[in-house]
Amino acid sequence: MATRNPLRTTALALACTFAGLFASAHAAEAPKTLSSGELKVGMEISYPPFEYYEGDKVLGFDPEVSAALAKRLGLTASFSDISFPNLILGLDAGRFDTIISGMYILPERLEKADAIPYAKTGAAIMVRSDAEKKPATPEELCGLTVGLQQGTSWIPALQKVSDGYCKEQGSGAITINQYPTTAETTQALLSGHIQAHLEIDAASLRIVERAKGRIAISSQGSIYPQVLGIYVKKGNSQLLDALKTALDEFKASGEYAELLKKYNLEEA
Repeated sequence: MATRNPLRTTALALACTFAGLFASAHAAEAPKTLSSGELKVGMEISYPPFEYYEGDKVLGFDPEVSAALAKRLGLTASFSDISFPNLILGLDAGRFDTIISGMYILPERLEKADAIPYAKTGAAIMVRSDAEKKPATPEELCGLTVGLQQGTSWIPALQKVSDGYCKEQGSGAITINQYPTTAETTQALLSGHIQAHLEIDAASLRIVERAKGRIAISSQGSIYPQVLGIYVKKGNSQLLDALKTALDEFKASGEYAELLKKYNLEEA
C-alpha cells in the first residue's frame, strides 16, 4: 500500500480551496442581467451575414460575438428577434440586456443608450447586373430611386446629397424608398421598383452571392464608413463595463481578429 504524503494532501486541499474561492469570486463578478445566467441579446435575425436563421439556429457574426462575450461573463447568450427600428425601444423597455445587431454608433442613439465600439464597416451600392446606370458614389445616385431598410443611418445622408449636390447640378432628386427588411429591399431591386440598393458592405457581398449573377456592386470602396456598437441601456454601467472587459479579453485572445476577417469587417 502506498504511503500517504501529508504535505501533498495539504497542498492539494489548499489548491482546491483557492480554486473554489477563485470560482466564487469570478461568479460574483458576473453582471446582473434580466435572467440569471443568461445574456439576452436583441437583434434583427434577417440580416445575413450579421445574423440569420438556418433552420432553427441563429448564425452570423453578431451571434458569434454574443456567444463569445457571454462565455467570458459566465453567461449563456440567447437571442430576441426584433425589427431593427424597434431595437432601441426594446432595450429601453427591458426586453433584453443588450443590442448586438450591426448597429452604427450615432449621436441620436447615444442619447437613449450607451455603446461599445466593436467593429467598423461601410456601405455599398448595389444595382441589377443589367442596369444601364451603375453609380459608384452617392452623388451618382441623383435622379435614381434608391431602396434602404427602415431606420438605417444613410437615409439622412442621401437626403443631404439630394437636397444639396443633386439640386445644384440640376440632375434630379434621389427618391428614397424604405422597406421593413433587407430581403424586401433586395426583392424591390430585382423587380425593378428601385434602381439601386444601399447596404452594409458585408451584407452586400452576401446578397450578391445569393443573387447568382443578377445583382452587382457598383460602388468603389466603402461609402459612409462608420463604427458598429454594442448597445446597453442608459445607466447600466455594471453590464457596460463587464462587456467592455469581455471584449478586451476576446481581442487579446486573437480569436476576434479571425472573426472579423471571416466576415470582411475591420476592428473599431
